[in-house]
Amino acid sequence: MGSLATAIVLLASGCSVHNIPVNEPVNQLNAGLVPEQQEPAVSYADEFLITLAFSGGGTRAAAYSFGVLRGLDRFQLPTEEGPASILDRIDFVSGVSGGSITAAYFGLKKRATLNDFRERFLLKNVEDAALSTSLTPGNLVRGLSGGVNDATHFPRWLNENLFDNATFATFRAQQRPRVWINASDIYNRTPFVFGRTAFSVMCSDLNSYPIADAVAASAAVPIAFAPIVIESYAGKCRAQLPDWAIKARNNPQAPLLLKSFANALASYHDGSVRYVKLLDGGLVDNFGLSGFTIARLSASMPYEPMTPHQAVKLRRALFLVVDAGRAAVGNWVNTLEGPRGVDLVSAAADTAIDANVRASYTAFEQSMEEWRQQIVRWRCGLSAAQRTQYGAPKRWNCRDVQFFIGRVGFDQLGKQRAEALNKVKTSLQLPADQVDEVINAGDESVTNNDVLRRFLGSIRR
Repeated sequence: MGSLATAIVLLASGCSVHNIPVNEPVNQLNAGLVPEQQEPAVSYADEFLITLAFSGGGTRAAAYSFGVLRGLDRFQLPTEEGPASILDRIDFVSGVSGGSITAAYFGLKKRATLNDFRERFLLKNVEDAALSTSLTPGNLVRGLSGGVNDATHFPRWLNENLFDNATFATFRAQQRPRVWINASDIYNRTPFVFGRTAFSVMCSDLNSYPIADAVAASAAVPIAFAPIVIESYAGKCRAQLPDWAIKARNNPQAPLLLKSFANALASYHDGSVRYVKLLDGGLVDNFGLSGFTIARLSASMPYEPMTPHQAVKLRRALFLVVDAGRAAVGNWVNTLEGPRGVDLVSAAADTAIDANVRASYTAFEQSMEEWRQQIVRWRCGLSAAQRTQYGAPKRWNCRDVQFFIGRVGFDQLGKQRAEALNKVKTSLQLPADQVDEVINAGDESVTNNDVLRRFLGSIRR
């Protein structure tokens, strides 16, 4: 809505501009040392690589991804120490919006998530406890002026009730899983992945950043939330743009996702963007695949983000996208009129998001297959001394690398069940029976998933 319309609303409501919400940045300057330019490589090595990506969709998405975690715990993988649950062998987990809540909590608590996440979050009425959702003149003004809810609401509630003041230092101290929280940089129109790459070029300290604020940014639906703000301390440390970002910016043939992300990093680094404004990650990538795709596109070695030791031992990789996305709803396609009002806004937003996720999933599949081929070529080009150095086992086959990429979604449970699940709201408050219905759906979806079964079957052979 334009400034004139906003002014009319302000005058009509009698509210002052002092009600305009502003979120102060909470990220801190890191001026003393040169921050790391890239994420640390995975430091452990075994024959499996398991990655999960949790889509957006409010509590519904959080419950569905929680159900998938519960379902994965039913399956075991062979290890040198004996059989181990898949849940304990997850290497990467990425989350967007509602899915980021589950991803972050699992990153902190790991399998203990199964014990209390339902009670600590899924059954809570977060909208009443942490949000202002009433349709009042004051809220209308706030929404049109930047967002109804600021950081005194949702981030604070998450911090106090779910994440217990945890910061990214907790994530950095552990080997697995690596956690990616994804938001949208609404000025550069690119994904913003909470990681050391972005924070380093801003001379900011990722370790001290609250996980709750990152999750709040990932779930900040426009109008309902004011953007979460990150301040760039450009020029106040010795950090430089990564080499890959410089090359991508200068290469006309560079993948567009990589180039746009590199340009965003440059704008943080040179100070042309002083305040990074972040909203719901689903605006640019509702599957949360950008982090892994960018990590691969920016890699300088064929095996990254793994170490060469892990790439040599790798035999099977599983990538599951957990999709709690919303199907088309409403009957306006059968009438001459419509959609109107909320249905019109919802239809427009869903169209943009669905188009993005289809494109990102296709790009992800292509990127992962290219990565598999690069790993095979690299492995088969190793000398005998290098194979020994990196821990290649006896009777090692350099070509024995298989990737299994799949999606877990409502539609895989049959038409009638999917229709019922799609009617569950994507809000931050659901009745207990619907929460359990969605959890069970996630459990059942992954338990019967064909890609997971083929992955497990390839191990047994």
